[in-house]
Amino acid sequence: MSRWMVILATGWVVAGLPSAALAKGPAVSLAAPSPSLPAAPAWQPAKPEEVKLQVFAWLEIQKADPAVRAKVQAAWADLPGHANEEDLLARLAASFAALDPRAAKLVERCSQPRGQLMLPKEEWLRGPGVLPLLGNNLRLLYARWLMDQTLYDEAWEQMEGLDAGNVVAPATLLFCRGVVCHALLNKDCSLKSLDELLQGAESSPKRYVAVARLMREDLKSLQDEGLDHIARRMSDIRRRLDLGRAGAKVRQVEDGVIESLDKLIQKIEQRQQQPSLSSPDSLRSTSPAQDSYLKGGRAPGEVTKKPIGSGSGWGDLPPKERQQALQQIGRDFPSYYHDVVEQYFRRLATEGDKP
Repeated sequence: MSRWMVILATGWVVAGLPSAALAKGPAVSLAAPSPSLPAAPAWQPAKPEEVKLQVFAWLEIQKADPAVRAKVQAAWADLPGHANEEDLLARLAASFAALDPRAAKLVERCSQPRGQLMLPKEEWLRGPGVLPLLGNNLRLLYARWLMDQTLYDEAWEQMEGLDAGNVVAPATLLFCRGVVCHALLNKDCSLKSLDELLQGAESSPKRYVAVARLMREDLKSLQDEGLDHIARRMSDIRRRLDLGRAGAKVRQVEDGVIESLDKLIQKIEQRQQQPSLSSPDSLRSTSPAQDSYLKGGRAPGEVTKKPIGSGSGWGDLPPKERQQALQQIGRDFPSYYHDVVEQYFRRLATEGDKP
């Protein structure tokens, strides 16, 4: 039995080589960073030659026939020492596809556009008998493809439980997770993944780093329950409906959007109902009272009562007041949000016509 077969079978270190590379991915240095240097990232890029050795050791254990060996050898031919992680992931997927029919079907699906609404969850990838090197990396491959198809919920399911230490493309995993969480408006999850990616910026593809920095700045300025946040949730609803998703989750997001719009519009209404105050100088009387005593008055002391509605009250706003609210929104927010609130009013009007 070769030393790599021993590594695969026992998980122990042989001849100074990383034992957990197959089960948990590329080895991570446990040495403490020097106080004078910035902390090292929590993940390290995989070493191409080590990944290749793991694959061929796996073939020996599987007792692959010569035809399969030839396909795998072709997949790893001319492997450069500086191969990037996406290249490693592609070669790894081709190797698995050569031996496992389920892997071959999944890799084929990930090579072309989506052709069906409902896709399998590929639960076999998490099965107890599946080699972690195969299961973890094919889940990442599948998640990246699902993300490209804007199937963010499904992509998240595939990435759940993975970390940068148990795949051969750690930067790809962190980038995809950051994008998916960003799209689903999971701010904390996205920032965590993007920060972890940027810690290893020197080892990550440049396009990942550039986009990650932009997303990070975007999320920092995103305020919960703000109009921008509401508009993005509306976009997510449209995405889900375009994909044929119209179940309870979509209705829940829709209800949340209406509730957030109610709160936002109520705040604007309250601002409009407050009296407009002039500058302090204009409040000074040109003929102040000579002594401190109550001035007489002839008015009966009654004020004009104005109906302010019940509940949110915005479905019953007169056209004039509604237009004033829209104008206020136009002054407070970017112009394209005006359409969002107009759509809200239309929906209220439609619902008001229903019996």
